[in-house]
Amino acid sequence: MRTGQRALVENLLPSIEIELPGESEAFSPSGLFDAQTEQVWLEIGFGGGEHLAWQAKNNPHTGIIGCEPFINGVVKLLGNIRDDNLGNVRLYRDDARQLVDRLPDASIDRAFILFPDPWPKTRHNKRRIVSTPVINRLAEALRDGAELRIGTDDPGYLEWILWHMQKQPAFSWQARVPGDWRVRPDDWPATRYEQKAARAGRSSAFLTYIRQDRAAD
Repeated sequence: MRTGQRALVENLLPSIEIELPGESEAFSPSGLFDAQTEQVWLEIGFGGGEHLAWQAKNNPHTGIIGCEPFINGVVKLLGNIRDDNLGNVRLYRDDARQLVDRLPDASIDRAFILFPDPWPKTRHNKRRIVSTPVINRLAEALRDGAELRIGTDDPGYLEWILWHMQKQPAFSWQARVPGDWRVRPDDWPATRYEQKAARAGRSSAFLTYIRQDRAAD
């Protein structure tokens, strides 16, 4: 790790890193941010942080929690946070499932799972972040009307995602025509993984789900 990167980890990271409280203590996502924060968003597995940094810069009154266990991606995002003075970002550097399990009901206004590791070997499928337990917890944690955005370039994982999401009636897929999921929305900036897939000739899917009103559950 270079000297500048080490300085980011030692000086900036501690001020924005999330430490979950004990099991008997409440965890408040909104309490991580200042009083002017209007919404709280969650990105699970932010990779190099390009998407998260763009969202934070373009939505200054939104607090964004990013989960990423790998230090290289964390360091890249820390550089963006420093350069753009992004005070509305908080980071969790462990398995995102641990944080998702602690989220209070109706506490998140938007969530992103963008180009997660597809774990293509059948024996590794259980490691996929899109799973029944995670989707069920997100259904509880997202507010009514909140968006869940999922992106992938892996055809097998796409089928897996669609099947798991269909099983959770709290979410409604917003696609009406193929262009609704084959074209990335303007406020969904490309990640390096999407760009890598495009260079390799792979198409990407951009799925948007809406958390339905709880009265209909």
